[in-house]
Amino acid sequence: MAVLFGKTIKKANLLQRVGQMDQIAGATACELTDGPEKGVSAIHVKTGSGFNFTVLPDRGLDISAADYCGKSLCWRSVTGDVAPQFYDERGANWLFSFFGGLLTTCGLSSVGAPVEDDDRELGLHGRINNTPATNVSVDCDWQGEDYVITIRGKVLEAMVFGPCLRMTRTITATMGESRLFVDDVIENVGHETVPLQYLRHINLGYPVVDDGSELLIPSLEVIPQTDCAEDGREHFNRFEAPVKGYAEKCYYHKLAKDRQGNSCAAIVNRKCEDGFGAYLRFPLKHFPQFVEWKQMGQGVYVVGLEPSNCRTEGRTLDRAKGLLEFLKPGRTRRFRGELGVLSGKADIAAFEKQVKAMTKGKKIKFSKNE
Repeated sequence: MAVLFGKTIKKANLLQRVGQMDQIAGATACELTDGPEKGVSAIHVKTGSGFNFTVLPDRGLDISAADYCGKSLCWRSVTGDVAPQFYDERGANWLFSFFGGLLTTCGLSSVGAPVEDDDRELGLHGRINNTPATNVSVDCDWQGEDYVITIRGKVLEAMVFGPCLRMTRTITATMGESRLFVDDVIENVGHETVPLQYLRHINLGYPVVDDGSELLIPSLEVIPQTDCAEDGREHFNRFEAPVKGYAEKCYYHKLAKDRQGNSCAAIVNRKCEDGFGAYLRFPLKHFPQFVEWKQMGQGVYVVGLEPSNCRTEGRTLDRAKGLLEFLKPGRTRRFRGELGVLSGKADIAAFEKQVKAMTKGKKIKFSKNE
C-alpha cells in the first residue's frame, strides 16, 4: 500500500482522486533535441515521493539524472547526454561522452584503464554505456496495492570473431518510494568463453557531496590504488570543498555483509537541511569488488561508489592477479542492486546503525596495492 504525502492510501481511494495515474507517478518517454544530445531517447520517471530519475535507452539504459524534492542526487558532467554515435573507444576518449549521472555502466568485456589484451586495444571503461538498447518496454501498472513502474530492455555487445555478451536490464520503482532497483542479467550468447568485467559507476554529487559530507560504508579493509591515494588515506570517507587541480584518489574496499549477504554504502550531508544523502545496497556475491572514486576538483566534484566484479587498473592487471572473471557460452551472470534516498536525520541514523552492525566494531585495516 502506498504512502503518499505523509498518508497511507489504498488503490481504490487513490483512483477516486485522480483521472490518470501520471498525476502522481509514472514514466514519460521523450527525445532530446539539441546539440550532441539530439536524437537521444529518454524516459523520465517520477514516483510520487519527490524522487525522480531519467533513463536513457540509447545509452545502455543508464540513468543520467536523479533528484529528490528538487535536490540533485548525482553529479552531471560538462558533456551532457551525448548521442552514442559520437562515442570514441580509443584510449581515454570515453571521457568525451561520460555524462556522469546516477548510473553509468562500465563493461562488459573490459573495465578501467585502457590496455591491450588478447591482441585487442581496450578503451577506458568499455562500450556498454554507449550502446543503444533494443526491445525497450515501459510498463506502469498495479501489482496488488502497489503501483509499479518497470523499464526493461536488452543491450548487446558483440563483434565478429569476438565476444558476444547480452545484458538484459530491468529497472523498477514503486509509487511512494524513494528508491529504485536495477537488475542486470548478462548472457554469453556466443560460442567461446570470454572475459566479463562489469562495474556500476554511481556518481554522487552536490548537494549530497559537499564540504563535511561523509561516506558511510562497512569497510573492513581499504587499499589505496596509487601513491596519491595513499597520501591522506585516513580521510577516504571525508569530503572537502572543491579544490583547484585536485588529483583523483581511488580506493578498493573489502566490505562486510549482513545476514542476508548484502552490503551497502552511502554518502550523507548532515548540513543539508535536516540531513540528506544517497545510498546503494547490493548482494556481495554479485559484486565481490568495490571501488571508491574520490574527485574533489572544481567542476568535476564527484564521488563514485562503484560495486563491481573487477578492479579499475585494466584487464591485463586483473588477469595477472587472478581476478579476471570468465563467462562460458550459454551461461549467465546476474548483478542486482538498490539505489535510494536518505532524507532526514532518522534515515541517516538508521543506515549508520546498519553499517555498524555489519562491521561489529572491527577496526579498518589499510593495505598496500600489490
